[in-house]
Amino acid sequence: MKNYYSDSLNSNRLKRCYDIAPVRVKQFLEAEINFVLNKISSNDIVLDLGCGYGRVALRLAEKAKKIIGIDISKDNIQLAKKIIENHDNCEFYTMDAVNLKFADNLFDKVVCVQNGISAFKVDPAGLIKESIRVTKKGGTVLFSSYSEKFWDDRLKWFQIQAEHGLIGDIDYRQTKDGVIICKDGFKATTYSGEDFLKLASGFNVKTTIHEIDESSVFCEMTVL
Repeated sequence: MKNYYSDSLNSNRLKRCYDIAPVRVKQFLEAEINFVLNKISSNDIVLDLGCGYGRVALRLAEKAKKIIGIDISKDNIQLAKKIIENHDNCEFYTMDAVNLKFADNLFDKVVCVQNGISAFKVDPAGLIKESIRVTKKGGTVLFSSYSEKFWDDRLKWFQIQAEHGLIGDIDYRQTKDGVIICKDGFKATTYSGEDFLKLASGFNVKTTIHEIDESSVFCEMTVL
């Protein structure tokens, strides 16, 4: 399996996952976006890593000066461009998050929400290093993962996705301790606040951990 999200769970199939999300999950998704919005100013240039079909970028574009979304899936980028075609402060590119085609110190904020650090299936330290590289001094890098308090609701959401044929049947023998594994090879892990702090410790950043809505753990890194 190269990358489940780029090969199988993309474009309209990915959008469907959010369309069928239970009320509690939609609350979690909204809480994440609101947290990020509170960190953005009207003059910010923001990079949205793993932007998918533009779900988050569409909201951030309401506040930021400019949003650039990147995703490894061409299908996701095509759908994002179609959905957000009327927003002239949004740009979307097919790109690898650990090999960004941007200059150093370009963005005010770099955002990677909803457990992208796990979903991308790349070296997490390399992902953070590249995110910091393209962020201005004094700028902010935001990564989020699931809170352990959200386990039951998260698992329910994945069960619904499996029932709709969007992901494989869940392997309940292996699904536990924050890790969801499906019989078709899909695997979703999580990062705790401690995990984020350990990763961030290798970089010249000021790190703060936030838990919001009892559903998300955010790692906020200010580039020094």
